Amino acid sequence: MKIVIPDDYQDVVRTLDAFAKLEGHEVTIHHDTLTDLDALAERFKDAEALVLIRERTWITEALLARLPKLRYISQTGGGAAHIDQDACARHGVKVVTGSGSPVAAAELTWGLVMAATRHIPQEVENLKAGRWQRTLGTGLKGRTLGIFGYGKIGKLVAGYGQAFGMQLLVWGREGTRQRAAEDGLEVATSQDELFARSDVLSLHLRLNDETRGIVTAEHLALMQPEAVLINTSRAELIASGALEAALRAGRPGRAGIDVFEQEPLFEHPMLQLPGLVATPHLGYVEKDSYELYFGDAFDNLLAAANA
Repeated sequence: MKIVIPDDYQDVVRTLDAFAKLEGHEVTIHHDTLTDLDALAERFKDAEALVLIRERTWITEALLARLPKLRYISQTGGGAAHIDQDACARHGVKVVTGSGSPVAAAELTWGLVMAATRHIPQEVENLKAGRWQRTLGTGLKGRTLGIFGYGKIGKLVAGYGQAFGMQLLVWGREGTRQRAAEDGLEVATSQDELFARSDVLSLHLRLNDETRGIVTAEHLALMQPEAVLINTSRAELIASGALEAALRAGRPGRAGIDVFEQEPLFEHPMLQLPGLVATPHLGYVEKDSYELYFGDAFDNLLAAANA
């Protein structure tokens, strides 16, 4: 098979143990991200199969119409909102999805919590520049950790918070609230209460029509000046522009984010704000996760092609 793997930013797919599964196939890997339809059609024109890295490239009706040789799309991880599945069916393209793990994303979430509350990135740069102790951080013990969405990742992050001696406060859909109550955690009476009471508030929601923009400017304004918002889920959960405006207004005073409305992102005024700690969507970008995600994706592709 002629297999194309787009968007391998770090040029690491070839280094994975799982890559050996594709031995004997003609594999082309690209390291940049294209959004122009003509450019994508040209890049994928000979592909019989695509292996997509998460949601970095969108598969649309217009693109599929120009890829007559394409027969398979194998998605790393289980999310496929960026793939027009109905159009794939019309064009005879079989889509297979894989599995993932919540661990890497949860661990990065806690890294951002620590970095934002203790000003770790700023103090690293201060020390390199010859400046000694310029900030005053905030401890976590006894403070309130808000969890918005108590799924696999949210539950792990809640456990980290308990290990650090934090008080837990959870909000989300009915299933979220029920699971949290069954685990003995306090459930907020409303989304407003979650934002108003949380010293650290972490978002762990899937992005869909119901959750897009679920965090508004009004919710952010309820947060305390010393509070921290963490988002390792999806940028679009927050109303466009609301977080930057909230940080400039000082409520919340700090944030740690790993996701952006446009990715890859190379510059944005918000990145210069002193209260922001930001990482370039590293939540799942870790070797064990990559071996799992790509191993599944390659196995699923080969199984579909041999069916």
